[in-house]
Amino acid sequence: MTAYQICVRCESRWPVSYQARQWCPSCRGLLLSPVDSHVAVPPNRRNFRWVVRSPQSDPENGPAPRAPQSTPTPEYAEMPRWGLLDRSREHDEEPTRAETLAGLAPTLLAGAAAVFGLAAVAELVRYVVLLVNRTRLIEPIVLALSDSAVWATQIVGPLVALAAAVASGLRLIEVRRHVFAERGTSDPRSPGSVLFGAVVPGVNLALPGVFLTEIADDNPRILRAVRIWWVLLVSNAVLFVFVLFWRQRDALQAKADAVLLTAALAALAAAVAVAALHILRLFDGTDLWGRPLEHPRYTTATGPAYAPIAEIVPVPKAEPVQEERETDAERTPAVTS
Repeated sequence: MTAYQICVRCESRWPVSYQARQWCPSCRGLLLSPVDSHVAVPPNRRNFRWVVRSPQSDPENGPAPRAPQSTPTPEYAEMPRWGLLDRSREHDEEPTRAETLAGLAPTLLAGAAAVFGLAAVAELVRYVVLLVNRTRLIEPIVLALSDSAVWATQIVGPLVALAAAVASGLRLIEVRRHVFAERGTSDPRSPGSVLFGAVVPGVNLALPGVFLTEIADDNPRILRAVRIWWVLLVSNAVLFVFVLFWRQRDALQAKADAVLLTAALAALAAAVAVAALHILRLFDGTDLWGRPLEHPRYTTATGPAYAPIAEIVPVPKAEPVQEERETDAERTPAVTS
């Protein structure tokens, strides 16, 4: 166990897998920030500090009032005890309903994406049933299953989407509070206005994108994810209005086309939920599956590129050399008598 978190209530140690937790799984107490057992942490970066407590002090009401000292150093009847700062068990911080619902935002967004994906599949199956029904009759059980799938997804989908919108708004409030606290300021927008802009239909087409852009900190990855989600959200709203008007037509082909448009609308709604989940994961420093993000670094090469194999250059063709033949007379020296 390399990194672990200590519970301030039951003092249990919990290993850190992918990301740190906030509440103890055993007693629901507050967990301190992760501590690495193999790395020495300096005192100024620790998440706890040691305090001295006199034997006469009351852990619930704080240290006892000091009496006028007649000597420059205090005197105790027994050795002072060292330990962590005492906290009353009656006033332990429990997660509120808003914090609990905000923690469920990723789960609800994933559930909304799954329900809308099933809705798209159910509408496509309904369209296939309509095509087959043009030439032959459909079995009653097949038609009943198709109707049940369509109606179930159309009822459950909006409910899950509403719960996901509320939870995402509460999660956005926590993220904004944390980001502005790191900047040394407070959130200029009230929690009510943030929740109102994230939940109310029509208003949630503009304000959530503004709220997210304000805390993006010029991060290109987060800004790109916010813009993609914003475009998908507005496109989904436009397609929803178009489908409502299209369903007012009484022609048989128009009704069949409405089934395809509804399938496209459900698929686009699932994409909006996945994009919103991706944004929340980016603010947590994880990918879409909750794993820690990897940040590759690119460096500019300053020297020439090294080629392990030299470039093949054709050798120029040499000119033919004319050999001079020497005669035997020239090759044999003259003999004089």
